[in-house]
Amino acid sequence: MTKINSLTGMPDLHDSEDKKSFSSKLFTVEKKLKKIFTNFNFKEIRTPMLEDADLFLRSVGSTSDIVNKEIYSFNDRNNKAIALRPEGTASVIRSIVERKLENSTHKLWYLGPMWRYERPQKGRYRQFNQAGIEILGLPEGLPEFEIISLVCSIIQELNIKNCIIKINHLGSPDEKEKFSKALVSYLKEYEHMLDEKDKLRLRNNPLRVLDTKNLNTQKILKEAPSIRDFIDDASLLLLKKIKSQFSDICKIDIDHSLVRGLDYYSGFVFEAISFDLGAQDSFLGGGRYDQLSSQLGGKEMPSIGFAVGLERLSEIVDVEEDTKIKISFIIATSNLEENAYKIAHQIRRLNDQVVLDCYLKEGSLKSKLRKAHKNNSDYAIIVGEEELENNTVIIKSLQDESTNQKVMPVDQLDSFFQDL
Repeated sequence: MTKINSLTGMPDLHDSEDKKSFSSKLFTVEKKLKKIFTNFNFKEIRTPMLEDADLFLRSVGSTSDIVNKEIYSFNDRNNKAIALRPEGTASVIRSIVERKLENSTHKLWYLGPMWRYERPQKGRYRQFNQAGIEILGLPEGLPEFEIISLVCSIIQELNIKNCIIKINHLGSPDEKEKFSKALVSYLKEYEHMLDEKDKLRLRNNPLRVLDTKNLNTQKILKEAPSIRDFIDDASLLLLKKIKSQFSDICKIDIDHSLVRGLDYYSGFVFEAISFDLGAQDSFLGGGRYDQLSSQLGGKEMPSIGFAVGLERLSEIVDVEEDTKIKISFIIATSNLEENAYKIAHQIRRLNDQVVLDCYLKEGSLKSKLRKAHKNNSDYAIIVGEEELENNTVIIKSLQDESTNQKVMPVDQLDSFFQDL
């Protein structure tokens, strides 16, 4: 029978004893991000993986690469166009609007898989994982400082090196539109020198030309109009204040060529890039999207947020899980398994900082201890007939062979763990 393989660009993720493996690093990154979000008092939100396809057409923009080339959409049995979510923000706002919660403030986080039909490459897959946060219902000002503080916390907690946070301001919708027209007017003179990708951007979404990777276009843009000439003093001051407040924590650059790839962004925008990622160097990005709620049929609701790509993030971090005591639970003779697992259950209930590994296959005591050493266990808890009868266990240190093993009543294990 023919073997069935996974779909292109949709990898399996499998945790293992090797904590340096990509999957194990990604899972550890997820746990640390959840901890940071909780410490900032953000609340989790989970939205469906499938949405009305029109949600993304109206939010991220009909001219974006996501809608034009990358969205996974199809008609269901009722001939309704539905799509796998390519990003998280539109779904969060849809949820808030649907429940009529636009008049309240919200601090939300999400984490989960997204889908985009693009050429798989290092750090970019067709099914990928994103975490994101959204601050909803609060106007520009203080939320920007909270956001950058959170980004700096991620960089510090995950010990990310060789990275920069780039910040910019796209102005109000009117200022953004005036700048866009000025940019088009300037670039029209050089249109014949642009490659096909930048020509298409110029026609459909001119600000995206600023994000070009084409070296010739980059030279042309050196004399182009700058957004700083179109935005007000308050917007420029916000950028300077953010850089002043956080530049001693993270490297921050004001980059007036920075734009975001989704149409809903206006006002303050930012991204974090790593020099260790190569050409696709951005691992986190976001900004303000005050008009998105009304675009999706809701009330006006000022909003700001960001998303972080977990696969890219996992490539540049060197993190380990928070240290827990690892204990191998060894049953000395095969006729004791059923009763001995009751003791294992009690031990797990005593302390959630203990990882208890029960061996589920038969073997000699010597072979089980050898496996416990191989798995880097700190201790072995051994239960034989005498221990089971007396409700005791033998504790043997596997990291310090000079320490004598000792017999201990099960009800004293909690104190033993606390001392550890």
